[in-house]
Amino acid sequence: MAKPSTIADANLALPDTPEGPAPLDSALDDLIGYAMRRAQLKLFQNLIGRLAEHDLRPAQFSALAIIEQNPGLMQADLARALAIEPPQVVPLLNKLESRALAVRVRCKPDKRSYGIFLSKPGETLLKTLKDIAAQSDLDATAALDAQERAELLRLLKKVYQD
Repeated sequence: MAKPSTIADANLALPDTPEGPAPLDSALDDLIGYAMRRAQLKLFQNLIGRLAEHDLRPAQFSALAIIEQNPGLMQADLARALAIEPPQVVPLLNKLESRALAVRVRCKPDKRSYGIFLSKPGETLLKTLKDIAAQSDLDATAALDAQERAELLRLLKKVYQD
């Protein structure tokens, strides 16, 4: 059989299943990384829409939650916790500071370092954002019951904490 020359031809070349034509991405069905990425996209698209009402992105929400739990942490530590490069933290913090949600405070021992803290408005907004994120998470995983959700979370943590 000749290789399909276009995407339309590729659609025609897919094997049929009892449910109909196989999805275009069925060749990737057995790859955990692909399934995780597809699930992550669904979860993030849901969350992005809800956070947009507050003019925030998921990384900014994550940063606020990490700062709340670790007041005074350094930018490099925040970058590590977010799994991003340290230079990427600067614009993220600039945005949070411009919105008066977080503040950088110069450390006394090392005048070159800054500790990061939530402001009072940041603390207040974060309470709302946590509820929004939790509901978004539940909505995006509505196909799972509570036990399946807990098991999925356990397995995902096992993958990334190893």
